[in-house]
Amino acid sequence: MNTTHDVAVIGAGIVGAAIARELSGHQLSVALLDARDDVGDGTSKANTAILHTGFDAKPGTLESAMVSRGYRLLSEYARHTGIPIEHTGAILVAWDNEQLDALPGLRDKAVANGYRHCEIIDAAEVYRQIPHLGPGALGGLTVPDESIICTWTVNLALATDAVHRGTTLLRGHRVESVDVGPEFTTLHTTAGPVTSRWVVNAAGLGADVVDARFGFERFTVTPRRGELIVYDKLARRLVDKIVLPVPTARGKGVLVSPTIYGNVMLGPTSEDLQDRTATGTSEAGFEFLLDKGHKLMPDLLAEEVTATYSGLRAAIDHGDYLVAPDAAQRYLLVGGIRSTGLTAGMAIAEHVVNELRSAGLDLVPKHELPEPPRMPNLGEAFIRPYQDADRIAADPAYGKIVCFCERVTAGELRDACRSPIPPADLDGLRRRTRVMNGRCQGFFCGAEVQEFLDATPTGAVHARTTHPEEIAL
Repeated sequence: MNTTHDVAVIGAGIVGAAIARELSGHQLSVALLDARDDVGDGTSKANTAILHTGFDAKPGTLESAMVSRGYRLLSEYARHTGIPIEHTGAILVAWDNEQLDALPGLRDKAVANGYRHCEIIDAAEVYRQIPHLGPGALGGLTVPDESIICTWTVNLALATDAVHRGTTLLRGHRVESVDVGPEFTTLHTTAGPVTSRWVVNAAGLGADVVDARFGFERFTVTPRRGELIVYDKLARRLVDKIVLPVPTARGKGVLVSPTIYGNVMLGPTSEDLQDRTATGTSEAGFEFLLDKGHKLMPDLLAEEVTATYSGLRAAIDHGDYLVAPDAAQRYLLVGGIRSTGLTAGMAIAEHVVNELRSAGLDLVPKHELPEPPRMPNLGEAFIRPYQDADRIAADPAYGKIVCFCERVTAGELRDACRSPIPPADLDGLRRRTRVMNGRCQGFFCGAEVQEFLDATPTGAVHARTTHPEEIAL
């Protein structure tokens, strides 16, 4: 039976989930669709996981406004939901005179973006703050409020909150064609039709394809692959803040950063591709990163590598976020949201709601909303279940470690599989718990973890629909 919704949001990444959550704060029937079998299984899962201040955005752009506002919104939301954040700060390092001369301009740009805390420091201070940095640095620019965050938990929190508020989550619903009628639009998906009065396109890498189905040819998404190397937790002693290059027009370049999980990350590369599914790593990418890493922090290359991965960013031929309503078709595009979308997502959602209101959608706030979900902590700097004696005493499952590399317990696996949005596969369980994410990459615990997933009625379910009335916390 096909239910007609007030708004259908295509794409359950961070931006789409944030939009669905914001819309569900109003008296609307909202559907959140994704082509994949889990939320956050596309671009959002492979973000560099930095909570940006927006200091280096182009002043006056929508991106600049959204990142600045989003930083504040997400920081506050994390406080209520338990999304782990570490306020490490960052330093942009200048390696030649041209980069050194660019630092005052970057500081002025930060001020133009409303961020006034950057300071230019000399080489001696750079090495005092980052003693393991490679030789040759000439100076730096501090950004004390740049932070690291868990991108997986952000996405899951927003999607869970949306479902709690009444959103119907439709996983495994790839949009194949669109019929725009006088009152309703029918999205023909791989799992059946979805009918809605309004449609919001937040499809990320597929946003231009969906946009074309509404008759537009206004932008093209180019998948930009970023490959990264993740070093073992023993490397964390080398760096306690984000080490940034002086940015170029192509991107922020290769960085060295601690992660919320206690590792150290080197990357990303930046390679434009044609294949929107090419998330594999490459020999050329690793050679490039190792060469950069040797200059940035040679001691890091002596550490053990825990994992390598790559993600695709939705680069477009447009200099800013592209948010464009079409009142005649009751359609709104949210395109070209680059890696800053992690930070900007909640602000973009606010902006989208305002755009929809201006375009004619009747928006009446709900009188009462549920409290935001309290998310499991995946951050290494905070107390985790295996360390919590009181929690273990109340439920011994939190004292039974299944994944010894990442110290993930049976209680956490059980909770993830019984959660409002359960994982569809092992990768989904990994993003919810960190299981199989350590040194052995699941060699030791993989079979037992699979048993957890297989034994859970809601686990490994493809094309699953999550309705708010199904939730039992």
